[in-house]
Amino acid sequence: MIELLVRNLEARDTLSSSEIGILQRIIKNDRLVPKGGDIVVEGSRPAESTLLLDGFAARYRVLEDGKRQITALHVPGDFVDLHAFLLKTMDHGVLALSECKIATAAHRDLGGVTATNAHLTRLLWLSTVIDGAIHREWIVAMGRRSKRSHLAHLICELFSRLSIVGMVEENTIRLPLSQAEVADVLGLSLVHLNKTLQTLRADGLIRWVDHQITVLDWGELSQIAEFDPAYLCLNREAR
Repeated sequence: MIELLVRNLEARDTLSSSEIGILQRIIKNDRLVPKGGDIVVEGSRPAESTLLLDGFAARYRVLEDGKRQITALHVPGDFVDLHAFLLKTMDHGVLALSECKIATAAHRDLGGVTATNAHLTRLLWLSTVIDGAIHREWIVAMGRRSKRSHLAHLICELFSRLSIVGMVEENTIRLPLSQAEVADVLGLSLVHLNKTLQTLRADGLIRWVDHQITVLDWGELSQIAEFDPAYLCLNREAR
């Protein structure tokens, strides 16, 4: 149940067998959440944090006029709300963008980890730090990048994150999001998203068919995106 989480953490540092054992012990209660269901409800006070085992999820806010903004995407192997351990009251919701399989770690057990295992605590802390780094990149992309660069950057980021957990095959990922949901991620209208997507297709950089995205020219796509994966902390080193 924790295989993808271990891959995620070990992309940054080495876990000991005892640390893996701790994670196996505290992460439990796997279940399915249907597409469109809330994994975490805004305003709630969860007593556990949720690990995404399979599927795609999103943090989001809904404004009074009903408009939705997706503020983060989560892929298998991510804790979607580890920060809830300290935040207590959730200031956003977490939505299942596809059918999701999840498991949970009780906050009382996470508290035990922080009291007894400094290294594992730092690695879990690192995952929330990386969430913050991703959020900063999204703000820069939304505020300053062109629509074309923004979409290219999102694709490059997802390829890098999914590669960590072994979910890239022959330069292809599965992205089970509708174009309307991708538009929400980018803060674009559906019309602008379609126009931007067509330019990347026409230039032979990607193929996007039936939720399958294939990168045809990584070098050119990453150059358009100005993509530097340093913010994802992919170097394995002592933390």
